[in-house]
Amino acid sequence: MSYFAIGDEETVTGFRLVGVEGRVARTPADTREALTVALGTEGVNIIVITERLAAEVQAELSRYYSLNFPLIIQIPDRAGPSGKQRSIHDIIKAAVGVTI
Repeated sequence: MSYFAIGDEETVTGFRLVGVEGRVARTPADTREALTVALGTEGVNIIVITERLAAEVQAELSRYYSLNFPLIIQIPDRAGPSGKQRSIHDIIKAAVGVTI
């Protein structure tokens, strides 16, 4: 199972440091191109995309949400969660009851 990251430079760099291929996207066109590359890369089963970029191409992403693969996961970028999304810290605190 292989991952592919789409996001801002810091997010993609972080994923690359742990061996995950990815593409930096700054515009909706960049995001669509990165999504095309990810979907065309053999073995990619999980696409990680930042929330802000995902919001810009929601129509394209919605076609893939009903499929088993690839799994598309939206994560906050370095600016934090957008909208009503909770931070990872808040999710862990709610699940475990302890903060780190």
